[in-house]
Amino acid sequence: MQHSAVPELAHTTTRPIHWVATAAAVSGVIALSSVLQPGAATAAQPDTGTKAAPAATAPPDPAKADFPLDCGPTKLLVVKKATGDLDGDGRPETVVVVHCDAGMGTPPDGLYVLTQAAGTTTPRVVATLVDPKDRNTVTDFAVRDAAVTATLLGYSSPDVPSCCPDVKDDAKWQWKNGAFLRTTADGGRTV
Repeated sequence: MQHSAVPELAHTTTRPIHWVATAAAVSGVIALSSVLQPGAATAAQPDTGTKAAPAATAPPDPAKADFPLDCGPTKLLVVKKATGDLDGDGRPETVVVVHCDAGMGTPPDGLYVLTQAAGTTTPRVVATLVDPKDRNTVTDFAVRDAAVTATLLGYSSPDVPSCCPDVKDDAKWQWKNGAFLRTTADGGRTV
């Protein structure tokens, strides 16, 4: 049998020098990679000689709006909001679900469309899509593709307790010919 010139499995036992060498090598790779970075990325497009689009207009702020809802001594709550250009004029509208802050129970919701004239800071209500007097609760609310969609939970008669809506209605509103027109996908249905 012939013996090798070096001891067999010379590196099977780690010594502190091995850990120091490994740490030094890793530190060197990290230091080198921090020096050799690609250029910073930018979102700017190259100048093609065309004019830039006008700055985006901020949507109306519901906190500054005056809603046609009398809450008496309780305050009005904005429960949900969504924005989008509903009339195609290039300025966003804000659609909000609001109700009075009731101590208990489920107060009826109002669904309003807000707009704001250029150069003003006060939005105004331009449409009432759901009137709180109709005793509906607005759920699954969204603004998509220049349309407002919502599911309305309501009551088949005044005798139905406020705790237990028994009618569910899917509704959609779109701006057509100067007004919001409502369509219902499948009519009212019982919950």
